[in-house]
Amino acid sequence: MAPVVKALSRETGMQSLVCVTGQHRQMLQQVLDLFAIKVDYSLDVMLPDQTLNGLSARLIGLLDPVLEACRPDRILVHGDTTTAMMAALTAFHRRIPVAHVEAGLRTGDLGQPWPEEMNRRYVDIVCDLLLAPTAQAKNNLAAEHLAGRVVITGNTVIDALRLTTERIAFDEQLRNQLDAHFPYLVPGRKLLLVTGHRRENFGSGFAEICDALATLSRRSDLQIVYPVHLNPNVQGPVLAALSHLPNIHLIEPLDYLLFVRLMQRSHVILTDSGGVQEEAPSLGKPVLVMRNVTERPEAVSAGTVQLVGTDPARIVAAVTRLCDDDIFWQQATQRVNPYGDGRAAERIASVLCGRPIAEFGMDQRGSARKAQLAAAALQPI
Repeated sequence: MAPVVKALSRETGMQSLVCVTGQHRQMLQQVLDLFAIKVDYSLDVMLPDQTLNGLSARLIGLLDPVLEACRPDRILVHGDTTTAMMAALTAFHRRIPVAHVEAGLRTGDLGQPWPEEMNRRYVDIVCDLLLAPTAQAKNNLAAEHLAGRVVITGNTVIDALRLTTERIAFDEQLRNQLDAHFPYLVPGRKLLLVTGHRRENFGSGFAEICDALATLSRRSDLQIVYPVHLNPNVQGPVLAALSHLPNIHLIEPLDYLLFVRLMQRSHVILTDSGGVQEEAPSLGKPVLVMRNVTERPEAVSAGTVQLVGTDPARIVAAVTRLCDDDIFWQQATQRVNPYGDGRAAERIASVLCGRPIAEFGMDQRGSARKAQLAAAALQPI
């Protein structure tokens, strides 16, 4: 949402207020600092080992007084988190119009991803303005016969990535500072970047992922970096299975700048994250997704993303091919990113202010490709 916040701050006829819930506060603060975002309302919802129901109840209790205090003409929520769903519900109960940034993503399976698939469906039901990132997302919304107006904007994550890669490219001192955080990287070895945190992979899924990474760590030409999520359901099995392997670097979660830099330096990215599926293709990086279904099928169709699930054999085979088959790797890195051209926040601000816009769509394939190439070029190694 950072690019949207910045775009709205430039609108003279609009006052935009920011409310954060306080989840993963350390990770949040570095984003606020990076994009110079002023927080107007800061909640403190985190409790140790809290349940989704407990979190939901606390969110309503804390968000309702905020809406009472500022009485907004509209609220914006993003994505598919429990926070987004409960914020939309709280606003709906007060008859405050809701706009959903990143509306219309679907897998068709309420269990994958869980609980996000249900969260985003609920948000879309109560919204009067649905800001869809792609034409496919708009089609999903049309199939559900929802009442809200749908506008295709592109995804704001591409805006944020574009701003960040430009900053890294044109600030050599910053780039050197970022690279200094990875002294263990061996020049000449291909880098496999791993991220994993999805609830549906807790338990046996993460055990299988660790088996695959242990097998891949035997390759002398490969180095694996895994920023391990703070959730104990992730940290426990990952540290137990992989911490003793010298070719695997298990590190703490990275701030956004560092993570973008590590994506730039990677050869292949293995993830179960939705956002990474959108970001990595803009950097010309092939993505293997450790899920059986994805709400972002556009990247699969474009050839920038491959679904591998958590089966160790599938993961190992897919990483091996991208490391050993240079032609296949080149093909995977030269696809068009279907998720945006860096102007999503600009479109959203225009829609909220009642100005006409040209929607983002694949008829703009040339500009999308241009944006991808620009981002990929801004990554000196």
